[in-house]
Amino acid sequence: MRIGVAPHRLWPAGEDELDGVLETARTAEELGFDHVIASSHLLAGDLGVTPDPLVLLSAVAGATTRIGLVTSVLILPLYNPAVIAHQSATLDRLSGGRFTLGVGTGWDAEEFAAAGVAFAGRGRRADEQLAVIRGLWRGGEGQPRLGVRPRADGGPGVWVGGHSDGALRRALRYGDAWHGSGLDAAGLTEVRDRLAVLGEEAGRDPAMPPLELTAGHFLLPPGFAAAVTPPGRRPLGGADATAESVREELGQLADAGLTACSLWLPVATEALPDALAWVADEVLPHFSKG
Repeated sequence: MRIGVAPHRLWPAGEDELDGVLETARTAEELGFDHVIASSHLLAGDLGVTPDPLVLLSAVAGATTRIGLVTSVLILPLYNPAVIAHQSATLDRLSGGRFTLGVGTGWDAEEFAAAGVAFAGRGRRADEQLAVIRGLWRGGEGQPRLGVRPRADGGPGVWVGGHSDGALRRALRYGDAWHGSGLDAAGLTEVRDRLAVLGEEAGRDPAMPPLELTAGHFLLPPGFAAAVTPPGRRPLGGADATAESVREELGQLADAGLTACSLWLPVATEALPDALAWVADEVLPHFSKG
């Protein structure tokens, strides 16, 4: 299992908490994490600010050499697909092929209103946008040539988020991986079974590579105080996590098919390096493969 981490807590309370984000990303790379993640809410909301994911990951790319870069997730219906195709291809090339485009449809109608984009129909638009992005990355007859082509044929990897049947169909049609959040092993098994049924119904070619299963999880390491309380999210390893309970749950998730786990550590900014070190000592040696 590949294990990544957010280079800041998911919702910083203020912009100044981002000052150390590049150093944190370098620390994550030195400790052996597989990737860093960045989400894409436009508005601060109740829990604080969220930086632009492509800008943040571009800065991280320049500050690191190995670690992967994943949007988890970019709210695709807010953007022009040709612009995202170009930006993603540029970041993919400049980072040496380290970028993965994780996408979702979003849930906050206020963000769509602020951007002047319709909230209704966003799932359908996401399907259309992914078709455009994939086509521009591939190039070929009838396609305009992007200003920058991605490093690999067909473009960077795509993780498609969401738990609805529409989201699962989107992942089967356009994704290299399905990307979920907070599921236990039983929930992940249910998603895997639903993907199999929906893929068969859609006539998906059995010779195609199977979708990877990826997910984000909150983790509060033992001995650390929570700086924020993620609403409605069960922490990995339980409310009073131990190294053993975290490793046990990750093992169950791996057995259920999870191939990449991205961690959000809701600790104070000054505690984040120590929390990363705890994960590196207690978790990475048992699961991580970069």
